[in-house]
Amino acid sequence: MSGETESIRLRRRVVVDRPPRPEGELVVYWMTSARRLGWNYGLDRALAIAREHRRPLVVLEALRVDYRWASERCHAFVLDGMAENARRAAESPVLYYPYVERAAGEGRGLLAELSRRAVAIVTDDFPCFFLPGLLAAAARRVECRLEAVDSNGLLPLAVGDRAFPTAYAFRRFLHGQLKPHLFERPAAAPLARAELPPLGRLPAAIEQRWPPASPALLARAAGELSALPIDHGVPPVPGIEGGSAAATRRLEAFLERTLSRYAEERNEPALEASSGLSPWLHFGHLAVHEILARLAEREGWDPADLPERGDGARAGWWRMSAPAEAFLDQTVTWRELGFHFCARRPDDYDRFESLPDWARETLARHAADRREPCYELATLERAETHDPLWNAAQRQLVTAGRIHNYLRMLWGKKVLEWSATPELAAEHLIELNNRYALDGRDPNSCSGIFWCLGRFDRPWGPERAIFGTVRYMSSLNTARKLRLEPYLRRYGPNAAPPLEP
Repeated sequence: MSGETESIRLRRRVVVDRPPRPEGELVVYWMTSARRLGWNYGLDRALAIAREHRRPLVVLEALRVDYRWASERCHAFVLDGMAENARRAAESPVLYYPYVERAAGEGRGLLAELSRRAVAIVTDDFPCFFLPGLLAAAARRVECRLEAVDSNGLLPLAVGDRAFPTAYAFRRFLHGQLKPHLFERPAAAPLARAELPPLGRLPAAIEQRWPPASPALLARAAGELSALPIDHGVPPVPGIEGGSAAATRRLEAFLERTLSRYAEERNEPALEASSGLSPWLHFGHLAVHEILARLAEREGWDPADLPERGDGARAGWWRMSAPAEAFLDQTVTWRELGFHFCARRPDDYDRFESLPDWARETLARHAADRREPCYELATLERAETHDPLWNAAQRQLVTAGRIHNYLRMLWGKKVLEWSATPELAAEHLIELNNRYALDGRDPNSCSGIFWCLGRFDRPWGPERAIFGTVRYMSSLNTARKLRLEPYLRRYGPNAAPPLEP
């Protein structure tokens, strides 16, 4: 389209290559991973097509019940965002259509039916979990043009042609590639100027077969979640609300109260200096572009301030304050490293075989080493190990839907140490993380799991039993470095000091 830059074009992928159908009645934005009505390149693209063809825009946000690890926790978070999207879209000419399956497979056919009436469909391009397969299946069924748009990070996923082995390697690449893309960003509030023909509702035949989610379900009224065929053993996290408004409140609180001490204190579990934004990023309620925009405003920063290239150092390239640089290294470098890895390794990003050669070789050399203790998954899940610090981290995961960032590394390392094989350790970590973590099932959390096994790292000496040259961590050393008493009281009220096997 006219006026588009190369940076914007790089984010768009044609999945079904048909010309837009001028006789179509509407344009569809199929919202799957960028579940927000602002800071969203996919929504911007759908709005542009709708304006060009002078057609109404339908935003279809669907929630299925049969994806792996579907639970009350995940559903509640997504439903909060859907309720907010419904309220916001009601003030615009865009028709927002929230669809929540009541039984597995009920939603099958809805997108295909809409495609018969559509000029084109635009959706989100996400490189992880079941969404690539969902998009491939949709491509076989829709009857109009289908485009997928990348709203995942600051650097388009199409930039680069390899999976990077370390954060340093990716950071060097980022320093040489990112600056031109920072001058383009998605619209913060695109519906405020969405001059489109209104559409009051979908045809009755569609609404009767695929009725929109009720206000009671979107509000999570009593009994609504319990009626769905999802995992009821993982309840919503008390006090945590999904949606873009909640994400923005969390971001503003972090920038106002916590950022100044982030660089020095983020590894201290008792001080809660991390941002806590990962659940909203994972479910697409918050965009990294919004994070950067709000941070830049506080720092008095502009993309023009950046040098053209950098040397891969963790600090200095952004030319912001030390806390802001430390925060951006986590939010941009490490997060987008994982996204680019998944995009380049779609078939094995979450498999043991995706580890670097050196890690698989050293773990294989020590695969027969004695594990004492050796725990089954059920014991780990119930936090019934001999180690009070590990148990506290597991209880935090189960009850709060997250583990403190530093302790998550220790948590993963100990599972490697206590599992019968390294391959089984990877399976246990994926199951525990993806069942309970609000930010699970994501490229970033996948990076955290596999970092514990050697991904994005290098060999470390001395060579040890079980670990070989994979980096080792211990509860005892962690207790020496960090102030853990408040954390242990909170997540292990009767815990003794951390022990070593």
